[in-house]
Amino acid sequence: MKIIVSACLLGQKCKYNGGDNYSEKVAEYIKGHEVIPVCPEVEGGLPTPRIPCEIVDGVVTNRAGESKDREFRAGAACCLQKALAEKAELAILQSRSPSCGVRQVYDGSFTGRLIEGQGIFAEMLTECGIRVMDVEDIM
Repeated sequence: MKIIVSACLLGQKCKYNGGDNYSEKVAEYIKGHEVIPVCPEVEGGLPTPRIPCEIVDGVVTNRAGESKDREFRAGAACCLQKALAEKAELAILQSRSPSCGVRQVYDGSFTGRLIEGQGIFAEMLTECGIRVMDVEDIM
């Protein structure tokens, strides 16, 4: 099985703060599968590190109030094309991210509050019939 994985979960330093979200659970889970690491935010041309972003009234905006929606959507579309071209069956994504959140995202107030919803990339994958899994669901 081919699996799309948020690159930060594999140790790539692509988080907004320049860090990663390396997950030993993910590393174990994906053994024996073909893995396609992606970071929609970097793919969309955003630097690392970068100002944190949240979805504000449907538009991805950074904490300084600047729209980064075009970059997020372009990066998500590029990563979606990779997933479709590779015929990925599953995507394991980083929780709460405005790109990759599977069940919840931050509410746009930059206060740490969560709301139900998906990030831009997770939503695109779901709409195309690719199963998405939150990293927190891996046992």
